[in-house]
Amino acid sequence: MSDRTRAHVFVSGNVQGVFYRATTREKAQEQGVDGWVKNLEDGRVEAVFEGPPDAVEAMIEWCHTGSPQADVERVETEFSDPKRAQEFQVRR
Repeated sequence: MSDRTRAHVFVSGNVQGVFYRATTREKAQEQGVDGWVKNLEDGRVEAVFEGPPDAVEAMIEWCHTGSPQADVERVETEFSDPKRAQEFQVRR
């Protein structure tokens, strides 16, 4: 079993303009997870979480609620091999 995993996540609902990306970055840093998060033109948020499997799972679970102002409708997740991401960034 690998010491790292990678999850590619798409979050649907009222998730833009509600501090979802900034709060995701804070939570990822607290969990020790690397990767990135960004808004998509279709209104969803896209994120990649890479790190210890339990921390990545915690981030996926967190995405179902997100920031206090968010109203999450759906979270889609795909797992893949880690690519050794470093730090967590908000992309534009």
